[in-house]
Amino acid sequence: MSACNTPNPPVTEEISWPCDADGRLTVELYGGIRETLNWQADDLNCDGMPRPNGEGARLRLSGPHGDRTVAFILGIPDLKRGDTGREFPTNVTLIEEGTGRFFSTQDTSGCWTDIDSHVPVDEENPVEYRISGTLYCISPLAELYGNSSIGFTELQFVSRLRWKPPE
Repeated sequence: MSACNTPNPPVTEEISWPCDADGRLTVELYGGIRETLNWQADDLNCDGMPRPNGEGARLRLSGPHGDRTVAFILGIPDLKRGDTGREFPTNVTLIEEGTGRFFSTQDTSGCWTDIDSHVPVDEENPVEYRISGTLYCISPLAELYGNSSIGFTELQFVSRLRWKPPE
């Protein structure tokens, strides 16, 4: 049975952590999902970790969309601990949880992230960081296993990112 013919699984518990008090995500979506999302800390779950093989970082931000949860995953392969700057190439996936709908870029050539702030939450234990920035995409995210897409011009976020302890 293909992924698009699988019955909708039930919505499961969040796998992310609640964001800090200033956590947020704002974006206006067009296409397969048409909605303005303005998630604040009370609505938002967020987490971040190094990507496999230590190649940058992956952020996961999720929140409510009707009776479902929508999750954004940002893969930023060139990001290093504490980096800020402009135009970090970014791979983006949007998941409408519980429906089997996935939207994604094929690579990092159509989206980039400007990182405005990337600071340790606790200077004495620099593992968890507060990170904020803006994601831009010049082309829509194509639906996997479907014929729809999702577009947006910019996505602003404040999240957390857990780097491995310094060695």
